[in-house]
Amino acid sequence: MDPVKNPYVPGAGRKPAALVGRDSSMTGWRIALQRAENGITDQPFVLYGLRGVGKTVLLTQFRHDAEDRDWWVVQIEAGFDRELRELIGEGLYEPLSDISRPSAGRKVFKALRTALSFKASYDANGSWTFGVDLSDTPGGGADSGVLHTDLRKIIKDVGLAAREEGVGLAILIDEAQDLSAEELTTLAAVTQSAAQDNWPVLFALAGLPNLPQILAEAKSYTERFQFNQIERLSRADAHLAIAQPSAAELVTWAEDAVQHLITESGQYPYFIQQFGREAWNVATGSQITLADSRLGVATGQNLLDNGFFRARWDRTTASEKRYLRAMCPEGDAGVGSGEVAARLKKSISSLGPARAQLIHKGLIYAPDHGVVAFTVPGMASFIERQIES
Repeated sequence: MDPVKNPYVPGAGRKPAALVGRDSSMTGWRIALQRAENGITDQPFVLYGLRGVGKTVLLTQFRHDAEDRDWWVVQIEAGFDRELRELIGEGLYEPLSDISRPSAGRKVFKALRTALSFKASYDANGSWTFGVDLSDTPGGGADSGVLHTDLRKIIKDVGLAAREEGVGLAILIDEAQDLSAEELTTLAAVTQSAAQDNWPVLFALAGLPNLPQILAEAKSYTERFQFNQIERLSRADAHLAIAQPSAAELVTWAEDAVQHLITESGQYPYFIQQFGREAWNVATGSQITLADSRLGVATGQNLLDNGFFRARWDRTTASEKRYLRAMCPEGDAGVGSGEVAARLKKSISSLGPARAQLIHKGLIYAPDHGVVAFTVPGMASFIERQIES
């Protein structure tokens, strides 16, 4: 089959040709955009689930939906040793610079002035030039050094400026579990202010399955946020995700070929895209056969082992690898920390540092007290395929 026309797109955050099984979340977000435009601001959306289920894809679709309504959008990814203050500030620069003009309204000018002070709060050597004279403009005050004060000020002023322009502000944060405790607490408080005072500002956070618990520990009222657990696709939706993209290119799948790929992918969107791409590339006719599907899965699995899984495995120390191996008999299901310790003939307390580091690295999470599980589906099978050194 012509690889140029291959409709399957494995990759972090890449939108598939057929985005299926996520209608409820997308509908809720689109309604929230319209409600905010009418003066009613909804609570933040929280997307949580295992890696490979399409959280980033959905978050990016939220961005497209907001941009289609001309909203100002900031989409960032937590982590990478960058603080939330800097991530938000740099994310705001593009939409603010786009609306900077001498004829802008009073609130836009105020937001620009506040943005300059916010920039100074994390970058003493840098500044922004918006191309307008702000010398006589009131504003600023987002450089106190107190995160809650500064973040609340910049979000409020930019949000009200967006309203003056007839739109709103959307702030989308991926890998939100990597925010510090202070950042999560501050973010929760600011989102609460936005909802209480009906600023035209919507937040959406995406993260691992432990994100709801982390938010609850930051602020109790986060339990009122709109939580959306993003899970693997149903078999029916997985069927659509496989068959629809090829049909647009006048290529069909044999039913047994589709069923094989559904089963082997575990109905996880990322794996569907990886296996689908490889099956397409090995197929020679206008129909993808069971043989093509089997070869595509085998080739795709090898690529996952050498990339998707390997990248995570290689980031672990020898002691962390031993901990992960001890989790494997349960597969993707959770296992008690005590059972892991017993298998390693260690005390639970002595394994605490390795467990904490694996959680910090995003390889495991705690779905319940005293239980750990892999954040990556299929990780246990991958580990069992590795020769123990």
